[in-house]
Amino acid sequence: MIQFKKTVASYIEKAVNVSFPGSELTASDFAAMLEYPPDTSMGDVALPCFKLSRSFRKAPPMIAETLAAGEYGPEISEVNAVSGYLNFKISNDYLTKDVLSAVLEKGEKYGSNESGKGKVCVLDYSSPNVAKPFHIGHLGTTVIGHSLKLLHEFAGYECIGINHLGDWGTQFGKMIVAFRKWGNKEEIEASGIDGLVALYVKFHAEAEADPALEDEARAEFKKLEQNDPENIELWKWIIGISLKEYEITYGQLGITFDSYNGESFYTDKMPAQVQKIRDAGILKIDDGASIVDLEEYGMPPCLILKKDGSTLYPTRDIAAAVYRKDTYKFDKCIYVTSAGQSLHFAQWFKVVSLMGYDWENSLIHVPYGTVSIDGAKLATRSGNVVLLRDLFQQAIDKVNAIIDEKNPDLPNKAETAEAVGVGAIVFHYLFNNRIKDINFSMDAALSFEGNTGPYAQYTYARTCSVLSKAGDFDRSAVPSLTEPDEAELLKVLALFPEKVESAIKEYEPSVITRYIIEVCSAFNRFYHNCQILSAEDEGVKNTRLLLTEAAKITLGNALRLICLKTPEKI
Repeated sequence: MIQFKKTVASYIEKAVNVSFPGSELTASDFAAMLEYPPDTSMGDVALPCFKLSRSFRKAPPMIAETLAAGEYGPEISEVNAVSGYLNFKISNDYLTKDVLSAVLEKGEKYGSNESGKGKVCVLDYSSPNVAKPFHIGHLGTTVIGHSLKLLHEFAGYECIGINHLGDWGTQFGKMIVAFRKWGNKEEIEASGIDGLVALYVKFHAEAEADPALEDEARAEFKKLEQNDPENIELWKWIIGISLKEYEITYGQLGITFDSYNGESFYTDKMPAQVQKIRDAGILKIDDGASIVDLEEYGMPPCLILKKDGSTLYPTRDIAAAVYRKDTYKFDKCIYVTSAGQSLHFAQWFKVVSLMGYDWENSLIHVPYGTVSIDGAKLATRSGNVVLLRDLFQQAIDKVNAIIDEKNPDLPNKAETAEAVGVGAIVFHYLFNNRIKDINFSMDAALSFEGNTGPYAQYTYARTCSVLSKAGDFDRSAVPSLTEPDEAELLKVLALFPEKVESAIKEYEPSVITRYIIEVCSAFNRFYHNCQILSAEDEGVKNTRLLLTEAAKITLGNALRLICLKTPEKI
């Protein structure tokens, strides 16, 4: 619809110049004003003339009626004025010659743009704490972050995905102590991350009875900071065990990263940034701690160093941002974390600016809401946490059961069950606006009816099935629309480039997720109301097969942008 809006806007500009000479409004101004009517029977796009009333010194209904009498091209089938709105309907000829041809010609590139060409976008997301398993609370940063990476790549950006691992801190001193006292390397390698968790839990249980263990842990972490060879070797082993587990989950989601540089990577890079803060004259001592006072910016002070001189998260994040700017020369650096960290990011972003760096506006925090389970907040200690691997497995098992019942001879059954099961969870999560808190319901997430991932993937598989049964057909025939549902499908497909732009601008994958349901609904209405393979007229059949192929292309592109796979048979 972007191109159609531009076309309509150019005609409006001409009509305005004739009827209201002297107007300084341009076609781009009118394009920005165009809206989508709530009732498509009124029109496909509309100009609310209320915004022009003051400039033209006329009542909105009169402006609309005057402009409706202007000259408009063949792209527009109807122009009418209703209650101050100027409504336009798209011609079928435009839909076939411009929209349908664009989808078919661009294929996997349909919906993409070049707004990011020549630009670099760094994305920091997922970032689990090492030695702890993935749970549902990690799903947000992981799938929102990766979807944003895919969207930016679709817009031409060179994207760098960074998994900023939580791989440093006193918890590693605890793990080292626990391993030396109660651990067995072979047993832990066999049990994976669960073995590490068990050691961590045992440490805390034992430390309650023997507080001296905490001192031992601090001592071991200090040795780690001083590059003690044995502790370094153990630390790397713990990270390796953790990454092996994480890679399974990332593989199920189709996610890869360009860098796993975590907190530890920046330990030797922080002193230089602390000195730069000091040189900028903004570092103050407050009760022994080093801070940057942000009161005049409406924020509490940003802590840079503790009383004992040790660093904090803002110090590490500043060092990481500087390293990334120097290394990748980014135009954008996006951080996907919970909304609870919004103040933290606002503080250190401001400190970066006060340090004299001129790229603070390139730093973008993308927050998301909290997750609760059936109304109860996640809490590891109380056991109210759902591991992602368990959730994914439940979904995969459910899909397997359905396939066994309805399509037992399906090829690649295990692969399809994983794609649909994992896709169901991801789609459920990404359906709502990211900032909203989510009450995660297992029943709703694993439902296969309504606005769900399985429904979307099944619709995609349906387009594949139709095209497979059709075999070769005459793609050179000039398409001609004969039914309203054909035109309505093309109108929905025409929205995709605009939806991509909106999702990137708002950092909001749910724009794509909800659009996918629009495409599915439009295609399924077309599928049920218009004969495709059994159409008697060959030209009608060819047109409808081309429409099916266009729906497949658009739906496939959109599904991939939200981390869903596209099985051709379910």
